[in-house]
Amino acid sequence: MRSKSTSDDYGAQPRYNNDFYNVEAEKVAQDLRTDSELGLTEREAEDRLKKHGPNALIEKKQSNLMRFLRQFNNSIIYILILAAIATFALKEYSDSIVIGMVVIINALIGYFQEVKASDAIDKIKQMLQVEATVIRDGRRVDVPAEDLVVGDVVFLEAGDNVPADLRIIDADNLKIQESVLTGEADSVLKNAEVLPDKTTLGDQTNMAFASTAVTNGSGLGIVAATGVHTQLGQISSSVDEVKSKTTPLMREINGLGKYISYGIVIVAMLVGIYGFAIQIYSLPVLVIALITMIVGSLPEGLPASTSVVLAMGVSKMTKQNAIMKSLPSVETLGAVNVIATDKTGTLTKNEMTIDEVITKDGTYEITGTGYQPLGNILFNGQKIDLAEHESLRRLIITGHEANDTTLAKEDGVWTINGEPTDGAFLTLANKAFHQKVPEWTEIDKIPFDSDYRYIAELSQKPNGDRRILVKGSPDKIFEMAAVGDPTFDEKYWYNKVSEIAQEGHRVVAVAYKQVEATKDTIDHADLTTGMQFLGIAGLIDPPREETIQALKEMQSAGVKVKMITGDHPETAAAIAKKLGLDDQIAAITGAEINEMDDEQLKNIIQDYNVFARTTPNDKLRIVKAYQANGLVTAMTGDGVNDAPALKRADIGVAMGIKGTDVAKESADMVLTDDNFATLTKAIKEGRRVYDNIKKTIRFLLPTSFAEGLIVLLSILAQQDLPLVPTQLLWINMVSAITIQFAFLFEPAEEGIMKRKPRPSGKSFLNKADVIQIIYVSILIAGLGIVGFDWLVGQGVSEVVASTVTVNIIVFGKIFYLFNIRTPKPAFSKDILRNLHAFWIIALLLVLQFGLTYVPFMQSIFSTGSMSWMQWLIPIVAGIIVLIVTEVDKYFHPAHFKQVHPE
Repeated sequence: MRSKSTSDDYGAQPRYNNDFYNVEAEKVAQDLRTDSELGLTEREAEDRLKKHGPNALIEKKQSNLMRFLRQFNNSIIYILILAAIATFALKEYSDSIVIGMVVIINALIGYFQEVKASDAIDKIKQMLQVEATVIRDGRRVDVPAEDLVVGDVVFLEAGDNVPADLRIIDADNLKIQESVLTGEADSVLKNAEVLPDKTTLGDQTNMAFASTAVTNGSGLGIVAATGVHTQLGQISSSVDEVKSKTTPLMREINGLGKYISYGIVIVAMLVGIYGFAIQIYSLPVLVIALITMIVGSLPEGLPASTSVVLAMGVSKMTKQNAIMKSLPSVETLGAVNVIATDKTGTLTKNEMTIDEVITKDGTYEITGTGYQPLGNILFNGQKIDLAEHESLRRLIITGHEANDTTLAKEDGVWTINGEPTDGAFLTLANKAFHQKVPEWTEIDKIPFDSDYRYIAELSQKPNGDRRILVKGSPDKIFEMAAVGDPTFDEKYWYNKVSEIAQEGHRVVAVAYKQVEATKDTIDHADLTTGMQFLGIAGLIDPPREETIQALKEMQSAGVKVKMITGDHPETAAAIAKKLGLDDQIAAITGAEINEMDDEQLKNIIQDYNVFARTTPNDKLRIVKAYQANGLVTAMTGDGVNDAPALKRADIGVAMGIKGTDVAKESADMVLTDDNFATLTKAIKEGRRVYDNIKKTIRFLLPTSFAEGLIVLLSILAQQDLPLVPTQLLWINMVSAITIQFAFLFEPAEEGIMKRKPRPSGKSFLNKADVIQIIYVSILIAGLGIVGFDWLVGQGVSEVVASTVTVNIIVFGKIFYLFNIRTPKPAFSKDILRNLHAFWIIALLLVLQFGLTYVPFMQSIFSTGSMSWMQWLIPIVAGIIVLIVTEVDKYFHPAHFKQVHPE
């Protein structure tokens, strides 16, 4: 009988709790003020929806304004903003405008790249449930899943996604695949029976959970929790509590930018005090000189250059089926030491395949993997004629008929609806009979149940004969066979089961029994006598073909791959060996991990590469333990249960096809093809990006410091400044849009995937880098000052001398570019590997000629026309820079090597 109360006395929305599974179904209906037969009324449902909100997770999205403002969170940008304000206050408006433009351009580049990545993620997100079938006012109706409320009675059938957490009240062979929550690949048979207290989530057979999938049968359930109160919602909430880490590159660059900024400001303050004390300039002139020095010294192109190099990497990876949600993600994989990965569907196909069958006649090898029915049956290495192997033929037909699953080709891909084990037998039959399997008629069936662990079917052959066909756990089938056949050698067959199980196979046994033509029902008693044993089949979830090669490449690159799975540890270890996961395989279970505290886990974590029977919390602790050892850690996954670990990892990688929305939201990177091998491309691209960012920084710093050093030395020498602020801003601006972007197109160094990951916590610049930055800065600055003083001494006007000095710095940059592009000699064959550099240099030269000769530019930037002979000065200066830096390569052969020591 329906409760007379309305939603007004319904009370607060209950969270999911452990009481529902050990409470009688009718008591649940009473507590939730609903009717298990008639459901809620439409009015009650509407009132509850208004009061408690939709059945949806709260999506936290960053506003575009906040995303834009975040681009300014950089110490270099802070100083540039202050410089813009100061020049504006001193009425140096052109300087202020140019500095402001540089700041805005930097921010826009980062902003638009993040928006682009975010939009790409939105496009690949898939709706897990559009509609749900509910009973309201005694009628079955379809409603949007978001409109479900606690107390709704929901109808489930094969193919549905469960729309909320439900207490099952009726089930007819109802099976639900819960791997997104538990990690277990096999579907769980559901019923309405009350369960004992403290039953774990994976064993709650009278509950159905949001985002899981119905694979067989049908059933009814009462909505016990919706939205954020579901198990899915609780995990999503816990994800929000997990703090994501700053990427290694950002930590290094932020630290570098911070210390450079501090150093430049401190030097400027000391020089300002000195200049004020000796009064070589008036105060406004001194302030402008100091701002000129600061602006010249700051590598303001650093944020933009870094963003654009990263953006190019992101764009390239998108074309290779990897979408990066933030720019630094593309580089982070290049630094990864450890990849902790889910097994099912990531390393393997998640398509159970029979590759071995043993009958009384011997062992048969089955070729072909997955559900596509292509392959051969081999006996002693030779193809067979199935008609000559009757025991095998009967086994294949029995496995095909004693089945609760369908196999079909959809959009060119063979897929199943049902159990992976059953799907493997369907595929085997189609291979054996070339997709023309004899059609038998089902008369009656005993569905598979974990209590008795077999499926049995009474089936009729085309000629009218009837047989009982049974398929299931070897111990159960052996027991049946031993009753009907005194000669059945259980010990022999148990040994065979053990042999293939140790190879990572799941073993299924098959038997049959001839019955009279009038029999039309079966029960368990029919299986206790007369069963004839046919043989056993070894099933395995085959590795993806590309995964084995990818693992080899990762090992060569010094990246350790760790497998996390819900499988039994022996099965997981056997699969790891087949994959070639590592030279030595060592497995540990989630239960063993739970016995350790965080410090103990940290100390032993590197001794293992297979983690079996794991929970979501185990995965999170595993990631934390690797990070605690100073290892840059990636995590791959597709389920809700992977989400906390995905967010905690230095880079989380979600699957785009099979991945849940929660997994995608938690990850930094999404593989649109669900292909683990794509990670090797990402690692290579990440390392290339890092190398090119490092080259860019090595290029930017000495050339920027040289500009500031010219001003500094001039102040200390108490002479007129060779350069004015607008000229320094011009140099930095044209560099930012031309020459430094040559590094965007630099291909990967030879052997980039043969080196070890760069050590975590290592300084971005080593001692040799710092020494080179110092001497190149001094060299270019010295050449600029000497050139300026010599020209003035020759009677050349200061405007023209200043113009020559600008070009000395620019040509110094051009020639230095050729040195830093490659660790090999500048004019080796590698000079042509990046042809983009040449048109970029040509563009820069065009701009320099415009600066030198175009009248309105001369007016803005205080430049003058140079004679053709005067162009020899910057050319000679550039050649000097190249010669000195090239000689340095021979004195320091490892100076520019991209290989990092272990």
